[in-house]
Amino acid sequence: MTMMMAFSSLFCSTRFIPTPFITPARNILYPQHTCASFIPHQQFKREFTLPALASVPSQPINIDYLQEEFSGHGVTFEEAGDSCVVKMELRNGSTVAMMLPSGLITSYKALMWHGGKVELLHTAVSEGEDGDPIIQGGVSLNFNFQTDDGELSWSPTNWVLHKIHGKPRESIQVELTNRTSDDKIGLKYIVTLEKDTLNSQLEISNRRSLPLRMTGSILSHLTLSSPEATYAIGLEGSSYCSTPLFESEYMLSPQDSGQEEGFGIFPQWRTKSQINGLEGSQVNNEEIDNYKQLGEELSLLYTDAPRSLTVIDRGRRNSVSVGRRGFDEMYLFSPGSRVEIYSKYSYICVGQASILKPIIISPQDVWRGGQFIYNPNLEA
Repeated sequence: MTMMMAFSSLFCSTRFIPTPFITPARNILYPQHTCASFIPHQQFKREFTLPALASVPSQPINIDYLQEEFSGHGVTFEEAGDSCVVKMELRNGSTVAMMLPSGLITSYKALMWHGGKVELLHTAVSEGEDGDPIIQGGVSLNFNFQTDDGELSWSPTNWVLHKIHGKPRESIQVELTNRTSDDKIGLKYIVTLEKDTLNSQLEISNRRSLPLRMTGSILSHLTLSSPEATYAIGLEGSSYCSTPLFESEYMLSPQDSGQEEGFGIFPQWRTKSQINGLEGSQVNNEEIDNYKQLGEELSLLYTDAPRSLTVIDRGRRNSVSVGRRGFDEMYLFSPGSRVEIYSKYSYICVGQASILKPIIISPQDVWRGGQFIYNPNLEA
C-alpha cells in the first residue's frame, strides 16, 4: 500500500484508490469490423499465428546517468521502482510528467488565466496481482505494425531517451526512440511542452522491403468534474459508428470498475467479448449535435471528424482542445453520468486513431503524425 501511495503522489493526477487485483489487458488487438457492417471477427480467425517481433530489450534505467547526461533545459528525473519519471517544467509553471520506458504521459498541469495550475489529464494507480503498481490513463501510444505477407506483427515497447532540447522560458522537447530487433522499423516519439500546448508527434521509418500496415491510436484521458457536465464542440455532420472499447493496458475502462468495492454501476455496459459476438449490422450515423453532451455511456469511432475538438467542462469551468495530424479517425469514449463526480471515472477518452483504415507506410518511407492538447485558458 505504501508503494502504491508513493507512485500516486509522484506522478498521477488522481488519488490512489485501493482495488482488488487488476490484470492489465494485453497489447492491443483491435477487432476487424467496419461501420457499415459489423460481422463477428471470430469468423476471420487465422489458422496460424503471426510471429511477433520484439523491440530492442530495455536496459535497467540509470538515474544518475540520465541526470548527468540530460538534466537541464527544464527537465529533471525521479526514480519510480523499475521506471523513471521525466519531469518537464516551463518558467510559466506548466509541467508534464512522463514514464520511461513506457512513454506514458501521466500528467499535464497547465497554467490558467487566474494564475493557478490545473491538471488536464486523468491517471489512476491500482495494485496488480504481484503487488506492483498498475498505472492507467494519461496519454499513451497503442500501435501494431504488420506486413501483408503475414510475417511481421510488432507492437513497440521499451522507449529510450534520445535527446532533450529547448528553453524553459519558451518550450521543452523530449525525444524518445524505439526500433525492432532487426533495426528495420524505427520510431521517434517527440513530446513538446509549450506555454499553451502539449504536442505528441510520431515519426515512423520503414526500412523493410514491404509496406507496413499500422493500426492503433494515441489515447488521451482528460480529467473532468463529471461526464454529465462535459460537452464536445465541433462534431456536427461527422460520420461515426459504435465500436468495442479499445484494448490497451493503459485504458482506464468500466470493466475495471466492476471489480472494485462499491462499483456495480455499469450493468448495461457490454463487455468487449459480448460486443464482438453481436450479429447484424451497425450502420453509419451522422452527428447532429454540435454541442454534444457526454453524459451517456458511449464508445464511438468518427471517420471524418474535424481536425480538432473542443471539450468544455462546465463543472470545472474550463476547456481544452484536442487535435490530430496524420490520422483520419477519432475515438471518443465516456463512462457516462452514473460515475461519482471528481472520482476515478470522472474522465473522457479521446483517441487519434487508424482502426478501420490502417495507415500504409511504403518501403523506405517515413510517416509523421500526432496530436496536440491545447489549453485556451491563459487569458480571462
